[in-house]
Amino acid sequence: MSVEIKSGTLSDFFTSAKETAKQIDRGERVEPKRIIWVDPKDLMLLLKPERTRLVKYLRQQQKVVFSDLMAAMQRSPASLNNDLKILSKYALVRISKETNPGHGVNKVIESSLGSEKVEFRVEI
Repeated sequence: MSVEIKSGTLSDFFTSAKETAKQIDRGERVEPKRIIWVDPKDLMLLLKPERTRLVKYLRQQQKVVFSDLMAAMQRSPASLNNDLKILSKYALVRISKETNPGHGVNKVIESSLGSEKVEFRVEI
C-alpha cells in the first residue's frame, strides 16, 4: 500500500469522502486508502530538499532522539523544529516524549510512513 499526498482544499477532501460513501452505499468493495490532503501552499513546503532528506532519514532509522537527529542532519534546533512541525502537521512524522531515567525527558521522532511508497499528486 502507498501513501498518497494530494494537494487540495477541504471541499476536495469532502468530495473524495462522498465518492467513497457512495461506493459503500452501492455495496461495492472499497479499497483502503492512505491519502493525506495538503493545503496547496504547504505542499511546496513539504517538497523542500531538507525536509525530504529528513523524511528519508527517518524512514531508515524508524525512531530517533531529537539530539541524535540534529547531529545526523547537521541542523540547528530551530530549523529542525520548523521542519518537524510541518511534517507532523500532515502526519508524516510522530513526535513524542520518553523519560530518560535520571536525565529528564527525550524528544523522540519517528516516521509514520514505514516503508510505504509515498506519492505526491498535484492538480493545477
